[in-house]
Amino acid sequence: MRIVHVSDCFAPRVGGIETQVGDLAAHQARAGHDVHVLTATAAPAGTPDRYREVVVTPDGVTVHRIASRYVAGLPVHPRGRTLLARAMAELRPDVVHVQAGVVSPFAFQGARAARAADLPLAITWHCMLDGVERPLRAGARLLGWDGESAALSAVSDVAAARVGEAFPVEGRPAEVGILPNGLDLDAWAPTDGADAGGPGDEDGLPVRPLRIVATQRVAPRKRTTELVDVLAAVLAELGAGAVRLTIAGDGPDLARVRRHAQSRGVAGDVDLLGRVPRGELARLYADQDVFLSVARLEAFGIAALEARASGLPVVALDGTGITSFVTDGVDGLIAKDDAGLARAVASLLTTPGLAARLRRNAREHRPAAGWDDVLAAAEREYSRARRLVRFRPRP
Repeated sequence: MRIVHVSDCFAPRVGGIETQVGDLAAHQARAGHDVHVLTATAAPAGTPDRYREVVVTPDGVTVHRIASRYVAGLPVHPRGRTLLARAMAELRPDVVHVQAGVVSPFAFQGARAARAADLPLAITWHCMLDGVERPLRAGARLLGWDGESAALSAVSDVAAARVGEAFPVEGRPAEVGILPNGLDLDAWAPTDGADAGGPGDEDGLPVRPLRIVATQRVAPRKRTTELVDVLAAVLAELGAGAVRLTIAGDGPDLARVRRHAQSRGVAGDVDLLGRVPRGELARLYADQDVFLSVARLEAFGIAALEARASGLPVVALDGTGITSFVTDGVDGLIAKDDAGLARAVASLLTTPGLAARLRRNAREHRPAAGWDDVLAAAEREYSRARRLVRFRPRP
């Protein structure tokens, strides 16, 4: 099968959508498919506006970079739809798989080009559409789209619910599949020699300080200052030295978070590591007790999944994609709000046996997020896209 992915950016092993698109494309190529990626990127100085670079990755994925020198390095192209249509006519794919975020102009141009060419089209949303469902619905009506124009999917059930509302069919939410992010579970699995229950005292409580890790971009959307507030609330309840927070990640809020920790009096209880290479995260998680996420607009939570696959229990908010692979009270704790997060973390230090039981379950039961699961889900979406192309009205 010839698969064409369309993504605004493509930089495997960098993070976010880019990592997942790169990993999915690589695994599809290894499975024997002919995989191409159409992506926008900044044009090198002195190159013509129609610059198009074609490279083959070590995984066997053919990457077509379509660039413009007039967009200040942004992953867009003023003639993207025309150039994408031309590329699709050359490649003649069996399916076009668009990778979408809230703002994905190049990817959306690819979706329009695929539909105009009457190609089977699958669109996967990697984001939460909170607050933009109405404008998306209006744009869909303007373009003559509905939930049957393509095989729509999202990376989790909570994200899929928003997509269904944004692209209704006859006044009802569209059918939206689940195409989760994937992970090489073997690469993240905890070592056999490690203590499955974690260190504890004679009362079945973990040794203090409880080591908490959060891996995220240090930016307002990820609520890193609120993460510090949760830490402060736990320390206020349990006393100094009860917990220690390690934040792995870089971003524009790093200096502000450092000042905020100082203002809350917890600077000595926070380690800000900056960016940690993905290949070193498993070793970091091996020295931690629990993973904490305070993000609200988390469509999936790949960092939380990596920690969960490493054997760490996860504490996170309800209504996020993290609940698709973390079960409250089994391999993590799910809270309704920030105060609930602080209570959940505190309970690990005050409820005998709780931390050890969650850690043991997390280590002994793998999340259902291996690449075999993801490739099977992608095949289902492609089959649905082929069925839908026979019934949708021509644009």
